[in-house]
Amino acid sequence: MTEGMVLDLARNALTITLQLSAPILVFSLVSGLIISVFQAVTQINEMTLSFVPKIIAVAVAAVVFGPWMLNSLVTYMTNLFVNLPSLAR
Repeated sequence: MTEGMVLDLARNALTITLQLSAPILVFSLVSGLIISVFQAVTQINEMTLSFVPKIIAVAVAAVVFGPWMLNSLVTYMTNLFVNLPSLAR
């Protein structure tokens, strides 16, 4: 296994990690932004007001994007295990 192969594996792992975490992070970011604008407009400074919508948004994102995320992860791991013997040389 050469240094290039190791770097390629690390790059692929980081890429799939970013792809899988992006939908949930974006949903959380957008819901947090909407709640903060709502709080600024109405001058409601309740700390717990932002948690519940974020949790709901993350749960919705997990339900909506869950099958795609699971399929991407299974595909990546299958390709990794299939190519494992060629990586050991």
